[in-house]
Amino acid sequence: QVQLVESGGGLVQPGGSLRLSCAASGSISSIYGMGWYRQAPGKQRELVASITTSSGSTRYADSMKGRFTISGDNAKKSVYLQMNSLKPEDTAVYYCNANHWPARQTWGQGTLVTVSS
Repeated sequence: QVQLVESGGGLVQPGGSLRLSCAASGSISSIYGMGWYRQAPGKQRELVASITTSSGSTRYADSMKGRFTISGDNAKKSVYLQMNSLKPEDTAVYYCNANHWPARQTWGQGTLVTVSS
């Protein structure tokens, strides 16, 4: 089993920054990929960024690329999301995700990010 806990969300003004953290526990050796998703009111959950734990390869949604940076600690299976130049449209619940063997997916509880003046 894998468990995920997110932290770092909160209220920030437009143009501000936040750093989200996700800590994995349990069978962390089985994790091969981690990422961040978000869900705004009335919208489907969407990919923000992901990272492959073995290679460090990353990918981003187009709207976040250049403002957000995903990084990870492979030994601890922790993942971080540095968010800069935040916009009101970034307001959402952000969820940590882990893909692990055998063909399983685990989600964290989510952390709310609110961008407002």
